[in-house]
Amino acid sequence: MKVNTMAEMMANGETPEILFWVGCAGSFDQRAQKITKAFATILNNVGIKYAILGKEEACTGDPARRAGNEFLFQMMAYQNIQTLNGYGIKKIVTTCPHCLNIFKNEYPKLGGSYEIIHHTVLLQQLISEGKIKIKEKSEFKGKKLSYHDSCYLGRANNIYEAPRKVLEALESELVEMKRCKSNGLCCGAGGAQMFKEEEAGDKRINVERAEEAIETGASVIVSACPYCNTMMSDGVKLKEKEEEVKVLDIAEVIAAGMEENNHDK
Repeated sequence: MKVNTMAEMMANGETPEILFWVGCAGSFDQRAQKITKAFATILNNVGIKYAILGKEEACTGDPARRAGNEFLFQMMAYQNIQTLNGYGIKKIVTTCPHCLNIFKNEYPKLGGSYEIIHHTVLLQQLISEGKIKIKEKSEFKGKKLSYHDSCYLGRANNIYEAPRKVLEALESELVEMKRCKSNGLCCGAGGAQMFKEEEAGDKRINVERAEEAIETGASVIVSACPYCNTMMSDGVKLKEKEEEVKVLDIAEVIAAGMEENNHDK
């Protein structure tokens, strides 16, 4: 895919409407790369002028701060803020709730203030404005979907409705897990838990959450966070249900279910 970097755009004297912050998972994790591609496909399809930082993008420092390495976090944050402010970035979209949370709530104190949007919110806007149209015969029509709330999207930033409205547009049946919205159960990866060894206990959190999702009878578990996606996928595999239950990001669901526009590239 041809995706412009900020450096290329600036060299051509252009400025993007929006910067797509890809994040570590979206850049390096093979599964999450598919989410990145799906979201870039949607942006191309609706004709939004966007760019990525490419090699100039560094981790936001979220895992470092959550794990207690404040010094490393501040170094990374200042580096990112210098890059973003250097390009005069005002508006950022990201597919990662961890990046969203730290940009929105923690970067301003260090001199980095941006309008930051999660991709579920942007997708909802594009659907309500009629820029994304859902196919008549989308593969998700009439199917049971269950949506897993990411902690950093839901409880930390109060984004519950946007992802559900996006899924409603597919005319599928949304079945909620017992614990959902502000009462949702963590997938087990947040707060840098993704990167550390397990502690003693009876059951892994992601297995418990996957069981709750499978109990709904949904054929697709929809997440909106690359960490949640990994944890839910692992849980479904452990339960040997990967044939019957798919785990997809909301961007992948929309990319598969939308009509194509022919924008002049």
